[in-house]
Amino acid sequence: MLPAVILMGVFVSVLVEIGWGTDPASFMNLNIAAALGWGLGNTEVLVYGLMLVFTFVFGAEMIGFGTLANMILIGYVVDICRWLWARIGLAQLLSGGSLAFRLAAFAIALICFVFVAAVYINAQMGVAPYDAMPAIISGWLPKVPFFVVRIVFDLLAVAAGVVAGIFFAGGIHGSVVGSVLMSLLLGPVITLVGKPLKKLL
Repeated sequence: MLPAVILMGVFVSVLVEIGWGTDPASFMNLNIAAALGWGLGNTEVLVYGLMLVFTFVFGAEMIGFGTLANMILIGYVVDICRWLWARIGLAQLLSGGSLAFRLAAFAIALICFVFVAAVYINAQMGVAPYDAMPAIISGWLPKVPFFVVRIVFDLLAVAAGVVAGIFFAGGIHGSVVGSVLMSLLLGPVITLVGKPLKKLL
C-alpha cells in the first residue's frame, strides 16, 4: 500500500507539470491550494481532514492506515517531486518540450498511475476520504448505480476546482477538459485493472 501511495504522488506530479489534466481530486486540490497560497500537501490534509470527519461519522469501517497514508502523503510527495523536477530541468521539458516527449510522458504517467491506484485500492487497508464519500452516498441511493454517483462526485470536484481557480486563484490551474475526461474514465479503468490484482493482493 505504502509504495503505491508514494508512486501515485510521483505520477500525479508529472501529470501536473504536463498540464493536460489530472485526476479530479488533484485538480480540485491544486486550485484550492492556489487560492489559499498553500502547497498541495497542506491543502490535501485540510480538505481530506474535513472529508475524514464525514467518513468517520457515516462510514468509520472504511478508515484504515491506507486512509491516512493517502490523505497525508500524496500531496507532499507531489510538492517534493515538483520542487525536484524544477531543479533538474524536467519540469521545463514536461511543460514546454516536444509534443512527442510530452505525449510519451503523459501516457506513461497515466498508465502507471492507474496501476498503482489499483494496487492501493486492492491492498484493502482503508479508503481515501475522497473515495469514501461517494461510496457512503451511494449507500444512501440504492436505486442509483455506484458508477453514476462516482462520476457526479468527480465532476463536482472538478467544478469546485474551477470555482476556486476563477474566483480565488486568478486563473484555473490545469486542464478542465482533461480532468473532466479523467472523471469519466479513470474509475472504470482502475476497476478493470484492479480485477486481476484483487486475487493476488
